[in-house]
Amino acid sequence: MRIKHTLTDFIESEKSGGLVLIVCTLISILLANSSIGQSYLAAWHFDLGGHSIEHWINDGLMAIFFLLVGLELVEEIYEGQLASLRSALLPISGALGGMLIPAGIYIALNVGTATTSGFGIPMATDIAFALGILSLLGSRVPVSLKIFLTALAVIDDLGAIIVIAIFYTSSLAWTNLFLALGIFAALMILNKIFKVKNLILYILGGIVMWYFMLHSGIHATIAGVLLAIAIPYEKKTGNSPCHRMQRWLHYPVAFIILPLFALANTAIVLEGNWDKALGEPFALGIILGLVIGKPLGITLFAFLSIKLKLCKLPKGLRWRDMIGVGMLGGIGFTMSIFVTLLAFDDIHIINEAKLMILLASLAAGILGYTWLNRVLKEKKD
Repeated sequence: MRIKHTLTDFIESEKSGGLVLIVCTLISILLANSSIGQSYLAAWHFDLGGHSIEHWINDGLMAIFFLLVGLELVEEIYEGQLASLRSALLPISGALGGMLIPAGIYIALNVGTATTSGFGIPMATDIAFALGILSLLGSRVPVSLKIFLTALAVIDDLGAIIVIAIFYTSSLAWTNLFLALGIFAALMILNKIFKVKNLILYILGGIVMWYFMLHSGIHATIAGVLLAIAIPYEKKTGNSPCHRMQRWLHYPVAFIILPLFALANTAIVLEGNWDKALGEPFALGIILGLVIGKPLGITLFAFLSIKLKLCKLPKGLRWRDMIGVGMLGGIGFTMSIFVTLLAFDDIHIINEAKLMILLASLAAGILGYTWLNRVLKEKKD
């Protein structure tokens, strides 16, 4: 019951959190293109302790977001959709297809260009927006569909984290990396051998690990995932350190951290000829990757895994429902924008890529909602 209650709380917070993200995005774009646009943009680049406010948000606060993603992944592995290999294979295969096909489309359109490094952008799914739109369909949505989308998006986020760690690391400071990994190992020993459950010790260790990871060359947010793995988890209690940390973080992440990320990173100045960017290879790669590649990859790989008898379709779900979930998987936003910041250096390309992500995510959301609204209505009738 506790796991089901936690999932309900999570979905509800993501529903309202997604709406907050939409509002923050609109406000940020409007302010960036208003008479105070320059001042608004400058505010995010204000120096605070040697780093801009935007940098603190992207490398600091977003580590807390990744910590929450990691905690949710741990819970799914212990007691959720990923608890057994057979039940986990469907969302895993769907997420794998939803990463490989969009990346393949992007690379095919950008091979040999200066923007090839953006292949990771259309690989991501924004769980807040996807679940938020799914929740707009109300009680018609089967619980199994919500659980599948949640597991799919969490695995997708893990895939994005792995891609960031492997492909968006320019150079390594080995001493700092070993120190960060040494702290991670020490936290694991506290958990697994000494059975320490004091969250304060893990939080303090996590902060130090984040500091060394920040200076290692690997993106600092990876420390959030490592900390999540190290925090103790106990089955069927609902009150383990992992559960408590999740409850503490859900609302701050949904209503403070992600809105700040949206405000800081969607301050896009729309130039008079912004629409010309639609024909650029990177723009086509992002749009086609998210809008077409995501549903194609998710549905195709899920279908193949079932045909190969590796897993089975959850009770109450139809392939038409899965296609709709695949469409919602094309909502990139948070993770796609995050990867954009790592993939490109040119501010004009970054801004244009962000705009393409917003357009593609909007299209994916409308298509997914329209499709599911129709097929779920047919199912009810």
